[in-house]
Amino acid sequence: MPERRLRVPGDVASLIQGLHPDLKRKLRAALDAIIVDPSVGKALRDDLAGLRSYRIGRVRLVYRVAGSIIEIVAVGPRASIYEETWRRVRRDLSSR
Repeated sequence: MPERRLRVPGDVASLIQGLHPDLKRKLRAALDAIIVDPSVGKALRDDLAGLRSYRIGRVRLVYRVAGSIIEIVAVGPRASIYEETWRRVRRDLSSR
């Protein structure tokens, strides 16, 4: 099995650095679980197909798996994370 690596964009990394220490600890545990089994998160549908979401209390971690790379797309509260993720994905597609 190839070694899996995390890719965290700078803006997401900055957001994570500002989180409460308890939430960062839970996020670290979630990332460990995702590295062991990338299919552990819920597969998203429709406009967000190809992405997965991992629940951490009220917060969601949205990520994509591309081979041995696990890319963190967004982290945020359940109430707004999917809309934010769609804007981010749409922006990334338009910049290509």
